[in-house]
Amino acid sequence: MVELLERLTSLEGMRPTTLDAVKLLRVNRSCSRIPVLYEPCIVIVAQGRKRGYLGDQTFTYDAHNYLVLTVPLPFECETQVDTDGPFLGLTIRIELSVLSELMMQMETRTCPTHVDGREPSVSATPLNAMLSDATVRLLESLSSPADAKVLGPQIVREITYRVLCGRRGGALQALLLVDGTRAQILHILHRIHSDYVCSLDVADLADEAGMSVSALHHHFKEVTATSPLRYLKTIRLHKARMLMVQEGMGASIAAERVGYESPSQFSREFKRLFGAPPVDETQRVRAMFGAKQSPTAQVG
Repeated sequence: MVELLERLTSLEGMRPTTLDAVKLLRVNRSCSRIPVLYEPCIVIVAQGRKRGYLGDQTFTYDAHNYLVLTVPLPFECETQVDTDGPFLGLTIRIELSVLSELMMQMETRTCPTHVDGREPSVSATPLNAMLSDATVRLLESLSSPADAKVLGPQIVREITYRVLCGRRGGALQALLLVDGTRAQILHILHRIHSDYVCSLDVADLADEAGMSVSALHHHFKEVTATSPLRYLKTIRLHKARMLMVQEGMGASIAAERVGYESPSQFSREFKRLFGAPPVDETQRVRAMFGAKQSPTAQVG
């Protein structure tokens, strides 16, 4: 896995592949704890180590443990690069259509037997031989455009199946089976994630979920370890940083693009989250990934 990723990732950062659902990650030097944003995905590491922090939770994903996130989730992360070489890994986006198809085809006895809608939104799980083997074959297919086109989607499907049958299968199954409160919170999460540019009011979101404002805050924090308003702000700030780094936008334009009306408020909240003003943080990220290259995603 390490050899294949070394060959496929000459540049630092999160890089797209010929498969839309798959991205490759390379980090050449250790990074201290910084805010990151992951979409719902499976993260498999070949070399190095990452440690994530979400509220009072801490989780480590490395060559022995893969990560599963079932909601778009901002958290803090630090990267450890070993003496053996750079941090190397890949992410595979979780597709609900693939999950649904797999669960319809799987016999009941092969599915997780206990799904109560309270599965954690993020956790690390030991990587087994079958999942590791499928990951190697996926990386091998990416070396050939024809193989990637023909074999890649089937291997992505197999990896999803392996995770569905594993210890974190309940979390994936819950994405399709949850109802009641959990389903309402997931709906609000995806609403915020897709409509972050719009003016979203917490009271309106609570009405949309059929809850009181206090109930929305309580159940939302159970899933994300933060409040709806802070989640919205974090999503906007990550998106703005991506626009500044990738597209060279100024802070005021990026702020407007993600829904801020006040540039000064944007600058204050940006510095509070990332620990530096927009210009300094943009320069830091560009320097990390090379002056002429920038990361293609805001994940860490």
